[in-house]
Amino acid sequence: MTTTLPRLVATDLDGTLVRSDGTISDYTRDVLLELDRRDVPVVFVTGRPLRWAEDVFEHVGRHGLAIISNGALVWDVARKAVDLERAIEPDLGLRSAQLLREAVPGTTYAVEDVAGIGLEPHFMERYPMPDGSRRAPVEELFDRPALKLLARHEELAPQEFWDAAEQALGGSLVITWSSSTSLLEISAPGVTKASTLELLTARLGIGAEEVVAFGDMPNDLPMLTWAGTSYAMADAHPTVTAAAGRVAPRNDDDGVARVLAGVFGL
Repeated sequence: MTTTLPRLVATDLDGTLVRSDGTISDYTRDVLLELDRRDVPVVFVTGRPLRWAEDVFEHVGRHGLAIISNGALVWDVARKAVDLERAIEPDLGLRSAQLLREAVPGTTYAVEDVAGIGLEPHFMERYPMPDGSRRAPVEELFDRPALKLLARHEELAPQEFWDAAEQALGGSLVITWSSSTSLLEISAPGVTKASTLELLTARLGIGAEEVVAFGDMPNDLPMLTWAGTSYAMADAHPTVTAAAGRVAPRNDDDGVARVLAGVFGL
């Protein structure tokens, strides 16, 4: 019996392909290079903003495309240019921010676009911000289309905050999360890792059944349920493990690369 190999690999980065120290191991790098030589694209599909995804772009291979910000941006790595942008329009974003803050007092916001990030004065960011980041109320930050609206709450648990936000916004925007803190990642209507990956694979003439995908957090769920073959990492969020059906070793044990080496006989 002949087994058809996947034609495309889609992988999350943090907690999945990238180790806990922020590196990609030599072993993983070698596996990705071999797949590239075999003309199997490995597409990075991440919630990271562009400025953080750039750290690993040397590993994307000759196809040169990466899906950023949970599907809001397809970036042409070779050209260093936008390939596709799926942004939140300012009116919708601002209206949604107001609705959520009314429903969940204490919510603070940051707004991501291709150029960088703007934060409300009381938004407690856990990572260093790039030079020139704006600090202003969300009404001023949403002066142009945004890739992501970030909502943070310092008292509610992540699942509690997510549930409250879903109820407040009623599906008008896509809400997900990938952090251990109560940070929601909000995208334009219909924008997920899966929907943008589907647009990209359609261009290549590749169907969902020909894709193998890897992830570890709730923002990976649409991609993992869309792909023909999907793996949750060994320490993934329980909802991800339940959805994926297969489990890869931990990211710190090069789980993605080890699975791919087995699948492709490397």
